[in-house]
Amino acid sequence: MSKEVIVIKLGTAVISKADGTIDTAIIKKVAGEIAALSKRYNIVLVSSGAVGSGKKYLKAYKGSLLERKAAAAVGNPILIQLYHKYFQQHSINVAQALCERVHFSNRVQFLQLKQTFTTFWENNIVPIVNENDLVSNVEIKFSDNDELATLIAIGFDASHLILCTSTGGVLDDQKKIIPLVEKVDGSVMKFITKDKSGLGLGGMLSKLTFTRLAASLGIEVTIGGLKGKQPLQDALARKNGTSFLAKKSNLRARQKWLASGSITLGKITVDKGAAKALMNRKSLLTLGITKVEGKFVEGEVIQLMEEDNTILGVAKAKLDAAAMETHRASKNIIAAHADDIVLFND
Repeated sequence: MSKEVIVIKLGTAVISKADGTIDTAIIKKVAGEIAALSKRYNIVLVSSGAVGSGKKYLKAYKGSLLERKAAAAVGNPILIQLYHKYFQQHSINVAQALCERVHFSNRVQFLQLKQTFTTFWENNIVPIVNENDLVSNVEIKFSDNDELATLIAIGFDASHLILCTSTGGVLDDQKKIIPLVEKVDGSVMKFITKDKSGLGLGGMLSKLTFTRLAASLGIEVTIGGLKGKQPLQDALARKNGTSFLAKKSNLRARQKWLASGSITLGKITVDKGAAKALMNRKSLLTLGITKVEGKFVEGEVIQLMEEDNTILGVAKAKLDAAAMETHRASKNIIAAHADDIVLFND
């Protein structure tokens, strides 16, 4: 019987000291716990920290896009060397896997990525994943590593996604950790500010956005910290941070791949009539589209939005953005076939 897949994401703030340098004690602790977990699970570790590791080597660093690219290129080997050092103490090797959005939006490349990770696990190698910042353009970048970790979890059919954060979980208005959430809705979102750490790109709003996506597709999510002797194992046992229950999902592998490319620049808004038709597993006609946003081409995965700006699902576009806009009022032109649509609340 094959092992379940677990995706663990470490944010910059949670693995860094106050001065921005990597906390080697945290890396050592994580390596030890993942070594223990890898006996029962196939692990993917998504780690931030490359920019923080490399920026001190750039003169007068101010955080521009080009400086971040350069800092990441310098910092990635520094970070991977640390992981190599501490995983080696447990006789485990690591592999650096720098991903780009095309690895998820292109089905052939995605399957190659998945097969490569399977080879890692068969050889007792833990993949350490980060975005390939050096070549990723701002138009096709992942919004942050929360997104990257979520897309890997969905595409690889993970059973659990653990997002490690310096806050230790989702806090209520009394600053206490909410232990269990059955559904990401207004009752939880009301506690969230749009603040993010000074070290990383993401924030709790980002984490909840991707948590909702992952949980709706059958993945249990934990947003937790790294305190205690075995925080990752505690997260799996719902004893650390905030646990989000997974919704039962019957999606096929290809449909999960569609969902794994769901956070893109392209999105379309549909009216209530089209939304109802989609829920009845009908194709999307251009007549039901009220807004087209972003630049996408035929065959790319785009978001489907309802008129209240909530995400309805994703679809593989049958038309490019310009054609979809041109034919928006046409009754019989299909914008996406029913088989190429995944609804998150279906």
